[in-house]
Amino acid sequence: MAHQWYAIRSKPRKEEVVWLQISSQGFESYYPRIRVNPVNPRSKKLKPYFPGYLFVWADLEEVGQSIFQWMPHSIGLVSFGGEPSVVPEHLVTAIRQKLDGINAAGGELFSGLKPGDSVWISDGPFKGYEAIFDERVAGSERVRVLLEFLGSKRQVSLTLRAGQIEQKKKK
Repeated sequence: MAHQWYAIRSKPRKEEVVWLQISSQGFESYYPRIRVNPVNPRSKKLKPYFPGYLFVWADLEEVGQSIFQWMPHSIGLVSFGGEPSVVPEHLVTAIRQKLDGINAAGGELFSGLKPGDSVWISDGPFKGYEAIFDERVAGSERVRVLLEFLGSKRQVSLTLRAGQIEQKKKK
């Protein structure tokens, strides 16, 4: 057998601890995370894309399963019928590429969000109003939206924290 990707489960909110342990033991690993724009600026800026799961590149014939089973905060390798399930390398690569694209765009909020898209303002003095996404303010966690002024055709430009808007669901 050769090196292959495996999914490993962690206890709730312990993905990073398990990831650091795997890395410190010399294993290649992938911990898929996505940028978020929290309302609270002290909150984490990255969250797990698959809460409770990460990937490890290992040769199980060489190292065995128990190293992952008994690692603190780990639940062990994802297995079916007692056999660790291999995750195809192309799948890990596809996940990595998708998340790299989302994170490069500024996070999940900005994934697929284009100027002209309808958004809801979800926080602040304009909470509950519908607006039009204009642009992401370069180099910041802020966005510019256009708000229709009192039902007229005149639009007012507002700069808000990215966490204050939500993409309006398409019907």
